[in-house]
Amino acid sequence: MFSVTSCEDYTDVTPKGSLVIETADQFLELVSLPGRGYPINNFQYLSDDQWMREANVIGRTPNIDILNFTFDETVDRVALMTGSSFYNQAYTYINRWNTIISLVDNSKGDENTKRIAKAEAKIYRAYDHFLLINTYAKGYDPNTAATDGGICIMDKFDLEAQPSKSTVAQVYDFIQKDIEEALPYIQEKPVDVYHPSLAFAYAFKAKVHLFKREIAKAQEAAEKSLSYNNQIFDMVAYNAQGGPTAVAVPAANNVEVLSYMYMTGYNEMNFGQLYIISPELRTLFGTNDARFNLFFNSTSTTNLDQGSNTAYWGTQYTRFFYPTVGMKTTEVYLMQAECLARQEKLNEAVAILNTLRAKRILSGTVNLTVPATRKETMALVINERRKELLLGFNRFFDLKRLNTETDYAKTVTRVFPLVNKTVPQKTYTLQPNSRLYIIPFPLSALQKNPKLTLNTDEKLPF
Repeated sequence: MFSVTSCEDYTDVTPKGSLVIETADQFLELVSLPGRGYPINNFQYLSDDQWMREANVIGRTPNIDILNFTFDETVDRVALMTGSSFYNQAYTYINRWNTIISLVDNSKGDENTKRIAKAEAKIYRAYDHFLLINTYAKGYDPNTAATDGGICIMDKFDLEAQPSKSTVAQVYDFIQKDIEEALPYIQEKPVDVYHPSLAFAYAFKAKVHLFKREIAKAQEAAEKSLSYNNQIFDMVAYNAQGGPTAVAVPAANNVEVLSYMYMTGYNEMNFGQLYIISPELRTLFGTNDARFNLFFNSTSTTNLDQGSNTAYWGTQYTRFFYPTVGMKTTEVYLMQAECLARQEKLNEAVAILNTLRAKRILSGTVNLTVPATRKETMALVINERRKELLLGFNRFFDLKRLNTETDYAKTVTRVFPLVNKTVPQKTYTLQPNSRLYIIPFPLSALQKNPKLTLNTDEKLPF
Protein backbone atom coordinates (compact mmCIF):
# COMPACT_ATOMS: atom_id res chain seq x y z
CA MET A 1 0.00 0.00 0.00
CA PHE A 2 1.27 3.49 -0.76
CA SER A 3 -0.05 7.02 -0.67
CA VAL A 4 -0.03 9.21 -3.73
CA THR A 5 -0.92 12.80 -4.48
CA SER A 6 0.70 13.03 -7.92
CA CYS A 7 2.23 9.57 -7.97
CA GLU A 8 5.70 10.89 -7.23
CA ASP A 9 6.49 9.87 -3.65
CA TYR A 10 6.28 6.77 -1.53
CA THR A 11 5.19 7.32 2.06
CA ASP A 12 3.75 5.32 4.93
CA VAL A 13 1.60 8.20 6.14
CA THR A 14 -1.54 9.24 4.33
CA PRO A 15 -1.75 13.05 4.13
CA LYS A 16 -5.18 14.62 4.29
CA GLY A 17 -6.76 14.70 0.84
CA SER A 18 -4.47 12.03 -0.62
CA LEU A 19 -5.62 8.79 -2.19
CA VAL A 20 -4.56 5.40 -0.86
CA ILE A 21 -3.95 3.01 -3.73
CA GLU A 22 -4.32 -0.57 -2.53
CA THR A 23 -6.57 -2.46 -4.96
CA ALA A 24 -6.09 -3.77 -8.49
CA ASP A 25 -8.99 -1.62 -9.71
CA GLN A 26 -7.34 1.50 -8.31
CA PHE A 27 -4.06 0.68 -10.05
CA LEU A 28 -5.95 0.22 -13.30
CA GLU A 29 -7.60 3.60 -12.77
CA LEU A 30 -4.14 5.09 -12.27
CA VAL A 31 -3.29 4.29 -15.90
CA SER A 32 -5.97 6.75 -17.00
CA LEU A 33 -4.26 10.14 -17.25
CA PRO A 34 -6.23 12.90 -18.97
CA GLY A 35 -4.18 15.93 -19.96
CA ARG A 36 -1.01 14.01 -20.78
CA GLY A 37 1.16 16.56 -22.58
CA TYR A 38 4.33 16.43 -24.69
CA PRO A 39 5.62 19.90 -25.67
CA ILE A 40 7.52 19.95 -28.96
CA ASN A 41 9.43 23.20 -28.48
CA ASN A 42 12.74 21.35 -28.05
CA PHE A 43 13.03 20.78 -31.78
CA GLN A 44 10.00 22.03 -33.69
CA TYR A 45 11.89 24.51 -35.89
CA LEU A 46 14.34 21.87 -37.08
CA SER A 47 11.47 20.39 -39.05
CA ASP A 48 11.08 21.56 -42.64
CA ASP A 49 7.33 21.76 -42.01
CA GLN A 50 7.38 24.63 -39.50
CA TRP A 51 8.22 28.30 -39.78
CA MET A 52 8.76 31.45 -37.71
CA ARG A 53 7.47 34.96 -38.23
CA GLU A 54 10.20 37.29 -39.36
CA ALA A 55 9.66 39.72 -36.47
CA ASN A 56 10.39 36.86 -34.07
CA VAL A 57 13.81 36.28 -35.65
CA ILE A 58 15.16 39.52 -37.10
CA GLY A 59 16.84 41.72 -34.49
CA ARG A 60 16.19 39.25 -31.69
CA THR A 61 18.83 37.78 -29.39
CA PRO A 62 19.19 34.19 -30.62
CA ASN A 63 17.37 31.71 -28.41
CA ILE A 64 17.10 27.98 -29.00
CA ASP A 65 14.16 28.46 -31.40
CA ILE A 66 16.09 30.92 -33.56
CA LEU A 67 19.24 28.79 -33.50
CA ASN A 68 17.23 25.79 -34.64
CA PHE A 69 15.36 27.79 -37.26
CA THR A 70 18.61 29.11 -38.76
CA PHE A 71 20.36 25.72 -38.42
CA ASP A 72 23.19 27.27 -36.39
CA GLU A 73 25.77 24.64 -35.43
CA THR A 74 28.33 27.11 -34.08
CA VAL A 75 26.73 27.38 -30.63
CA ASP A 76 26.82 24.82 -27.85
CA ARG A 77 23.12 24.46 -27.14
CA VAL A 78 23.47 22.88 -23.71
CA ALA A 79 23.81 26.14 -21.79
CA LEU A 80 20.68 27.43 -23.51
CA MET A 81 18.62 24.37 -22.58
CA THR A 82 18.65 24.67 -18.82
CA GLY A 83 15.48 22.62 -18.53
CA SER A 84 12.98 20.77 -20.68
CA SER A 85 9.32 20.35 -19.84
CA PHE A 86 9.10 17.54 -22.41
CA TYR A 87 12.01 15.63 -20.84
CA ASN A 88 10.67 16.12 -17.32
CA GLN A 89 7.11 15.19 -18.22
CA ALA A 90 8.10 12.06 -20.14
CA TYR A 91 10.13 10.74 -17.21
CA THR A 92 7.41 11.75 -14.74
CA TYR A 93 4.97 9.65 -16.75
CA ILE A 94 7.49 6.78 -16.80
CA ASN A 95 7.68 6.95 -13.00
CA ARG A 96 3.90 6.69 -12.91
CA TRP A 97 3.94 3.58 -15.12
CA ASN A 98 6.78 2.09 -13.06
CA THR A 99 4.78 2.61 -9.88
CA ILE A 100 1.94 0.54 -11.32
CA ILE A 101 4.22 -2.15 -12.71
CA SER A 102 6.17 -2.47 -9.45
CA LEU A 103 3.29 -2.54 -6.99
CA VAL A 104 0.15 -3.86 -8.65
CA ASP A 105 1.03 -7.54 -8.09
CA ASN A 106 0.89 -7.02 -4.32
CA SER A 107 -2.44 -5.22 -4.38
CA LYS A 108 -5.83 -6.62 -3.41
CA GLY A 109 -8.21 -7.80 -6.06
CA ASP A 110 -8.69 -9.71 -9.27
CA GLU A 111 -5.57 -11.20 -10.87
CA ASN A 112 -6.76 -10.45 -14.39
CA THR A 113 -7.23 -6.78 -13.50
CA LYS A 114 -3.66 -6.72 -12.20
CA ARG A 115 -2.39 -8.17 -15.47
CA ILE A 116 -4.33 -5.59 -17.49
CA ALA A 117 -3.04 -2.70 -15.36
CA LYS A 118 0.55 -3.88 -15.68
CA ALA A 119 0.23 -4.43 -19.42
CA GLU A 120 -1.26 -0.99 -20.05
CA ALA A 121 1.48 0.64 -17.98
CA LYS A 122 4.12 -1.25 -19.97
CA ILE A 123 2.72 -0.06 -23.31
CA TYR A 124 2.79 3.52 -22.09
CA ARG A 125 6.25 3.10 -20.56
CA ALA A 126 7.49 1.83 -23.91
CA TYR A 127 5.82 4.74 -25.71
CA ASP A 128 7.49 7.35 -23.51
CA HIS A 129 10.90 5.73 -23.96
CA PHE A 130 10.27 5.74 -27.72
CA LEU A 131 9.59 9.48 -27.70
CA LEU A 132 12.70 10.14 -25.63
CA ILE A 133 15.08 8.00 -27.70
CA ASN A 134 13.91 9.62 -30.93
CA THR A 135 14.41 13.10 -29.51
CA TYR A 136 17.69 12.85 -27.63
CA ALA A 137 19.60 10.28 -29.71
CA LYS A 138 20.53 9.50 -33.27
CA GLY A 139 17.86 7.93 -35.47
CA TYR A 140 17.94 4.13 -35.39
CA ASP A 141 20.56 2.81 -37.80
CA PRO A 142 20.99 -0.98 -37.83
CA ASN A 143 24.68 -0.52 -38.57
CA THR A 144 25.49 1.68 -35.58
CA ALA A 145 22.62 1.34 -33.06
CA ALA A 146 24.61 -1.01 -30.82
CA THR A 147 27.18 1.73 -30.16
CA ASP A 148 25.17 4.96 -30.63
CA GLY A 149 24.50 6.75 -27.36
CA GLY A 150 20.88 6.56 -26.25
CA ILE A 151 18.98 7.58 -23.13
CA CYS A 152 18.59 6.32 -19.58
CA ILE A 153 16.20 3.40 -19.31
CA MET A 154 13.97 3.70 -16.24
CA ASP A 155 12.50 0.28 -15.46
CA LYS A 156 11.56 0.83 -11.82
CA PHE A 157 10.21 3.61 -9.62
CA ASP A 158 13.16 5.52 -8.15
CA LEU A 159 13.14 9.31 -8.01
CA GLU A 160 16.77 9.40 -6.88
CA ALA A 161 18.12 6.98 -9.47
CA GLN A 162 21.22 7.89 -11.48
CA PRO A 163 21.14 5.20 -14.15
CA SER A 164 23.79 4.78 -16.80
CA LYS A 165 22.94 5.72 -20.35
CA SER A 166 21.97 2.83 -22.63
CA THR A 167 22.66 2.54 -26.33
CA VAL A 168 20.03 3.13 -28.99
CA ALA A 169 19.82 -0.62 -29.62
CA GLN A 170 19.37 -1.40 -25.91
CA VAL A 171 16.55 1.14 -25.59
CA TYR A 172 14.74 -0.31 -28.61
CA ASP A 173 15.18 -3.81 -27.17
CA PHE A 174 13.62 -2.61 -23.92
CA ILE A 175 10.73 -0.95 -25.77
CA GLN A 176 10.00 -4.07 -27.80
CA LYS A 177 10.19 -6.32 -24.75
CA ASP A 178 7.60 -4.17 -22.97
CA ILE A 179 5.32 -4.25 -26.01
CA GLU A 180 5.49 -8.02 -26.45
CA GLU A 181 4.91 -8.68 -22.74
CA ALA A 182 1.93 -6.32 -22.70
CA LEU A 183 0.07 -7.33 -25.88
CA PRO A 184 -1.56 -10.55 -24.58
CA TYR A 185 -3.40 -8.57 -21.88
CA ILE A 186 -4.33 -5.35 -23.68
CA GLN A 187 -8.07 -5.05 -24.33
CA GLU A 188 -9.82 -4.34 -27.60
CA LYS A 189 -12.13 -1.93 -25.78
CA PRO A 190 -10.52 -0.66 -22.56
CA VAL A 191 -12.47 0.93 -19.73
CA ASP A 192 -12.05 4.47 -21.09
CA VAL A 193 -10.26 6.34 -23.86
CA TYR A 194 -7.22 7.16 -21.72
CA HIS A 195 -6.30 3.47 -21.56
CA PRO A 196 -4.43 1.87 -24.49
CA SER A 197 -6.48 -0.30 -26.82
CA LEU A 198 -5.31 -3.19 -28.99
CA ALA A 199 -5.61 -0.94 -32.03
CA PHE A 200 -3.21 1.53 -30.44
CA ALA A 201 -0.84 -1.14 -29.09
CA TYR A 202 -0.44 -2.79 -32.49
CA ALA A 203 -0.11 0.61 -34.19
CA PHE A 204 2.71 1.48 -31.82
CA LYS A 205 4.31 -1.94 -32.36
CA ALA A 206 4.21 -1.29 -36.12
CA LYS A 207 5.85 2.10 -35.64
CA VAL A 208 8.74 0.65 -33.63
CA HIS A 209 9.32 -2.06 -36.23
CA LEU A 210 9.18 0.53 -39.02
CA PHE A 211 11.75 2.74 -37.32
CA LYS A 212 14.02 -0.31 -37.00
CA ARG A 213 13.40 -1.18 -40.68
CA GLU A 214 11.82 -4.49 -39.68
CA ILE A 215 9.42 -4.11 -42.57
CA ALA A 216 7.58 -7.44 -42.63
CA LYS A 217 6.89 -7.22 -38.89
CA ALA A 218 5.80 -3.59 -39.22
CA GLN A 219 3.32 -4.50 -41.95
CA GLU A 220 1.93 -7.41 -39.95
CA ALA A 221 1.41 -5.22 -36.87
CA ALA A 222 -0.17 -2.43 -38.93
CA GLU A 223 -2.65 -4.85 -40.46
CA LYS A 224 -3.41 -6.23 -37.00
CA SER A 225 -4.12 -2.70 -35.73
CA LEU A 226 -6.43 -2.01 -38.68
CA SER A 227 -8.33 -5.21 -37.92
CA TYR A 228 -9.47 -3.48 -34.71
CA ASN A 229 -10.00 0.02 -36.12
CA ASN A 230 -9.72 0.89 -39.80
CA GLN A 231 -11.96 3.96 -39.85
CA ILE A 232 -10.93 7.16 -41.62
CA PHE A 233 -12.68 10.43 -40.78
CA ASP A 234 -14.29 11.72 -43.97
CA MET A 235 -13.07 15.30 -44.35
CA VAL A 236 -14.68 15.63 -47.77
CA ALA A 237 -18.10 15.01 -46.25
CA TYR A 238 -17.15 17.19 -43.26
CA ASN A 239 -16.30 20.03 -45.64
CA ALA A 240 -19.74 19.69 -47.22
CA GLN A 241 -21.27 19.99 -43.74
CA GLY A 242 -19.47 23.28 -43.21
CA GLY A 243 -16.36 22.09 -41.38
CA PRO A 244 -15.32 23.06 -37.83
CA THR A 245 -17.22 26.35 -37.83
CA ALA A 246 -20.46 24.44 -38.33
CA VAL A 247 -19.89 21.05 -36.70
CA ALA A 248 -17.60 20.48 -33.71
CA VAL A 249 -15.67 17.19 -33.70
CA PRO A 250 -14.21 16.56 -30.24
CA ALA A 251 -11.88 13.61 -29.74
CA ALA A 252 -14.71 11.22 -28.92
CA ASN A 253 -16.28 11.95 -32.32
CA ASN A 254 -13.12 11.52 -34.38
CA VAL A 255 -13.13 7.86 -35.41
CA GLU A 256 -9.41 7.95 -36.31
CA VAL A 257 -8.14 8.65 -32.80
CA LEU A 258 -6.17 5.79 -31.24
CA SER A 259 -4.68 7.61 -28.25
CA TYR A 260 -5.59 10.67 -26.23
CA MET A 261 -2.28 12.48 -25.83
CA TYR A 262 -1.73 16.16 -26.27
CA MET A 263 0.96 18.41 -27.69
CA THR A 264 0.87 20.92 -24.86
CA GLY A 265 -1.16 19.26 -22.13
CA TYR A 266 -4.81 19.24 -21.06
CA ASN A 267 -6.05 19.89 -24.56
CA GLU A 268 -4.89 19.60 -28.13
CA MET A 269 -3.71 22.50 -30.31
CA ASN A 270 -4.09 25.04 -27.49
CA PHE A 271 -0.76 26.86 -27.54
CA GLY A 272 -0.11 25.20 -30.90
CA GLN A 273 -3.09 26.89 -32.50
CA LEU A 274 -0.89 29.59 -34.04
CA TYR A 275 1.98 27.37 -35.16
CA ILE A 276 3.03 28.38 -38.66
CA ILE A 277 3.74 25.90 -41.44
CA SER A 278 6.51 26.46 -43.96
CA PRO A 279 6.01 27.68 -47.53
CA GLU A 280 7.21 24.25 -48.66
CA LEU A 281 4.47 22.42 -46.79
CA ARG A 282 1.89 25.06 -47.75
CA THR A 283 2.74 24.46 -51.41
CA LEU A 284 2.63 20.69 -50.93
CA PHE A 285 -1.00 20.91 -49.79
CA GLY A 286 -2.08 22.67 -52.96
CA THR A 287 -5.51 24.25 -53.22
CA ASN A 288 -7.91 21.32 -52.91
CA ASP A 289 -6.82 19.50 -49.74
CA ALA A 290 -9.35 19.46 -46.91
CA ARG A 291 -6.55 19.07 -44.35
CA PHE A 292 -5.45 22.57 -45.27
CA ASN A 293 -8.66 24.25 -46.36
CA LEU A 294 -10.65 23.26 -43.27
CA PHE A 295 -8.15 24.11 -40.55
CA PHE A 296 -5.51 26.62 -41.68
CA ASN A 297 -5.52 30.39 -41.99
CA SER A 298 -3.33 31.81 -44.78
CA THR A 299 -4.62 35.38 -44.87
CA SER A 300 -4.21 36.85 -41.38
CA THR A 301 -2.37 40.15 -41.36
CA THR A 302 -1.78 39.79 -37.62
CA ASN A 303 -0.26 36.32 -37.38
CA LEU A 304 1.47 35.93 -40.76
CA ASP A 305 4.05 37.75 -42.87
CA GLN A 306 2.05 38.76 -45.92
CA GLY A 307 3.60 37.38 -49.10
CA SER A 308 5.51 34.58 -47.36
CA ASN A 309 3.18 31.78 -48.55
CA THR A 310 2.89 30.52 -44.98
CA ALA A 311 -0.20 29.60 -42.96
CA TYR A 312 -1.08 28.71 -39.40
CA TRP A 313 -3.39 26.23 -37.72
CA GLY A 314 -6.41 28.41 -37.02
CA THR A 315 -8.88 25.94 -35.55
CA GLN A 316 -9.55 25.68 -31.81
CA TYR A 317 -9.10 22.23 -30.31
CA THR A 318 -12.70 22.37 -29.07
CA ARG A 319 -13.88 22.50 -32.70
CA PHE A 320 -11.76 19.63 -34.03
CA PHE A 321 -9.46 17.12 -32.31
CA TYR A 322 -6.45 16.43 -34.54
CA PRO A 323 -3.90 14.10 -32.91
CA THR A 324 -0.33 15.37 -33.25
CA VAL A 325 1.67 13.43 -30.65
CA GLY A 326 -0.64 10.46 -30.21
CA MET A 327 -1.54 7.97 -32.93
CA LYS A 328 -4.46 7.61 -35.32
CA THR A 329 -5.64 5.12 -37.90
CA THR A 330 -4.40 7.13 -40.86
CA GLU A 331 -0.83 6.84 -39.58
CA VAL A 332 -1.32 3.08 -39.56
CA TYR A 333 -2.47 3.17 -43.20
CA LEU A 334 0.58 5.25 -44.08
CA MET A 335 2.90 2.81 -42.32
CA GLN A 336 1.26 -0.02 -44.24
CA ALA A 337 1.78 1.89 -47.51
CA GLU A 338 5.43 2.48 -46.68
CA CYS A 339 6.00 -1.19 -45.93
CA LEU A 340 4.45 -2.15 -49.27
CA ALA A 341 6.50 0.46 -51.15
CA ARG A 342 9.71 -0.78 -49.54
CA GLN A 343 8.83 -4.30 -50.69
CA GLU A 344 8.34 -3.13 -54.29
CA LYS A 345 4.55 -3.61 -54.08
CA LEU A 346 4.01 -0.24 -55.67
CA ASN A 347 0.42 -0.70 -56.89
CA GLU A 348 -0.74 -1.81 -53.46
CA ALA A 349 1.10 1.04 -51.73
CA VAL A 350 -0.45 3.70 -53.95
CA ALA A 351 -3.90 2.10 -53.59
CA ILE A 352 -3.68 2.70 -49.84
CA LEU A 353 -2.65 6.31 -50.38
CA ASN A 354 -5.61 6.76 -52.69
CA THR A 355 -7.97 5.26 -50.08
CA LEU A 356 -6.81 7.97 -47.67
CA ARG A 357 -6.88 10.73 -50.28
CA ALA A 358 -10.49 9.90 -51.13
CA LYS A 359 -11.35 11.24 -47.65
CA ARG A 360 -9.04 14.26 -47.94
CA ILE A 361 -8.97 15.70 -51.48
CA LEU A 362 -11.90 17.95 -52.30
CA SER A 363 -11.59 18.23 -56.07
CA GLY A 364 -9.33 17.57 -59.01
CA THR A 365 -6.91 14.63 -58.96
CA VAL A 366 -7.71 12.30 -56.08
CA ASN A 367 -6.03 9.11 -57.24
CA LEU A 368 -2.27 9.22 -57.60
CA THR A 369 -0.62 7.44 -60.52
CA VAL A 370 1.64 4.53 -59.63
CA PRO A 371 5.28 5.56 -60.17
CA ALA A 372 7.84 3.37 -61.90
CA THR A 373 10.25 3.06 -58.96
CA ARG A 374 10.28 2.36 -55.26
CA LYS A 375 12.03 5.66 -54.53
CA GLU A 376 9.33 7.66 -56.31
CA THR A 377 6.59 5.71 -54.53
CA MET A 378 8.28 6.33 -51.19
CA ALA A 379 8.30 10.04 -52.02
CA LEU A 380 4.50 9.91 -52.39
CA VAL A 381 4.20 8.15 -49.01
CA ILE A 382 6.51 10.66 -47.32
CA ASN A 383 4.55 13.60 -48.76
CA GLU A 384 1.26 12.16 -47.51
CA ARG A 385 2.82 11.67 -44.07
CA ARG A 386 3.82 15.33 -44.02
CA LYS A 387 0.27 16.44 -44.84
CA GLU A 388 -1.48 13.96 -42.56
CA LEU A 389 0.75 13.89 -39.45
CA LEU A 390 1.02 17.57 -38.62
CA LEU A 391 2.86 19.72 -36.09
CA GLY A 392 3.93 17.15 -33.48
CA PHE A 393 6.82 14.68 -33.39
CA ASN A 394 6.24 12.89 -36.66
CA ARG A 395 8.05 14.99 -39.25
CA PHE A 396 11.08 15.54 -37.02
CA PHE A 397 11.26 11.81 -36.27
CA ASP A 398 10.76 10.97 -39.96
CA LEU A 399 13.60 13.23 -41.04
CA LYS A 400 15.91 11.56 -38.53
CA ARG A 401 15.04 7.99 -39.47
CA LEU A 402 15.01 8.61 -43.23
CA ASN A 403 18.31 10.49 -43.05
CA THR A 404 19.99 7.19 -42.09
CA GLU A 405 19.16 5.87 -45.59
CA THR A 406 20.91 7.28 -48.65
CA ASP A 407 17.84 6.99 -50.88
CA TYR A 408 15.64 9.06 -48.56
CA ALA A 409 18.05 11.44 -46.80
CA LYS A 410 17.16 15.11 -47.23
CA THR A 411 19.26 18.25 -47.08
CA VAL A 412 16.86 20.88 -45.77
CA THR A 413 17.29 24.40 -47.13
CA ARG A 414 15.55 27.48 -45.79
CA VAL A 415 15.61 30.87 -47.49
CA PHE A 416 14.99 33.68 -44.99
CA PRO A 417 13.60 36.32 -44.75
CA LEU A 418 11.03 36.12 -47.51
CA VAL A 419 9.31 39.49 -47.03
CA ASN A 420 11.59 41.89 -45.15
CA LYS A 421 13.78 43.81 -47.62
CA THR A 422 16.01 45.57 -45.07
CA VAL A 423 17.85 42.42 -44.03
CA PRO A 424 20.03 40.41 -46.44
CA GLN A 425 18.32 37.21 -47.52
CA LYS A 426 20.27 34.04 -46.72
CA THR A 427 19.97 30.36 -47.47
CA TYR A 428 20.30 28.17 -44.38
CA THR A 429 21.16 24.48 -44.78
CA LEU A 430 20.59 21.48 -42.52
CA GLN A 431 22.61 18.44 -43.56
CA PRO A 432 21.19 14.92 -43.00
CA ASN A 433 24.01 14.12 -40.53
CA SER A 434 23.80 17.41 -38.62
CA ARG A 435 24.28 17.18 -34.86
CA LEU A 436 21.27 19.49 -34.52
CA TYR A 437 19.01 16.48 -35.05
CA ILE A 438 20.18 15.13 -31.68
CA ILE A 439 18.66 17.32 -28.99
CA PRO A 440 20.96 17.83 -25.97
CA PHE A 441 19.75 16.58 -22.62
CA PRO A 442 18.60 19.51 -20.47
CA LEU A 443 21.26 20.99 -18.22
CA SER A 444 19.23 20.15 -15.11
CA ALA A 445 19.33 16.43 -15.97
CA LEU A 446 23.04 16.49 -16.81
CA GLN A 447 23.85 18.15 -13.49
CA LYS A 448 21.75 15.68 -11.51
CA ASN A 449 23.17 12.53 -13.12
CA PRO A 450 26.92 12.50 -13.86
CA LYS A 451 26.46 9.20 -15.74
CA LEU A 452 24.29 10.95 -18.31
CA THR A 453 26.58 12.12 -21.10
CA LEU A 454 25.81 14.10 -24.24
CA ASN A 455 25.16 12.32 -27.52
CA THR A 456 26.76 15.19 -29.46
CA ASP A 457 30.21 16.81 -29.36
CA GLU A 458 28.95 19.90 -27.54
CA LYS A 459 30.57 21.15 -24.35
CA LEU A 460 29.14 21.15 -20.86
CA PRO A 461 29.12 24.59 -19.19
CA PHE A 462 30.24 23.11 -15.85
